Amino acid sequence: MNSANYWLMKSEPEVYSITDLQQQRETIWDGVRNYQARNFLRQMQLGDLAFFYHSNTNSPGIVGLMRIIKTGIADPTQFEPTSKYYDPKSSLESPRWQTVGVEFVETFSNPILLSILKEKFSSDELLLVRPGNRLSVMPVSLAVAKKILNFEETL
Repeated sequence: MNSANYWLMKSEPEVYSITDLQQQRETIWDGVRNYQARNFLRQMQLGDLAFFYHSNTNSPGIVGLMRIIKTGIADPTQFEPTSKYYDPKSSLESPRWQTVGVEFVETFSNPILLSILKEKFSSDELLLVRPGNRLSVMPVSLAVAKKILNFEETL
């Protein structure tokens, strides 16, 4: 069995929530416009797992899990002039923004709130809790992922 990498991917629940993903079963993770986050998307591999994090809400936290099912997708929103993610410098021949396809795995019975994550992990262990971090996509080490999955089971 291959050892999957783990990631954390943020979305505002009013924009796209774990419930939306559960209903649709799969989607592409479009609209990322930060080069570091884009580079993390480029590193993802089929079968990797990502924690779904609800951001910019009263109770931000990890609410579920999804799996990477497609990689190397040119984010279609970069080509749509009416999209807020439109990038006039991007072209079909040389797209600047790539993304991945994800599928729903599970919704956690108890969200793992940011306050708990800050309490349990240092900023060296989990980028999410680093002061000033605004990345919407970030890697999660196997050790941290295992602890997070264990929290979900014990909350």
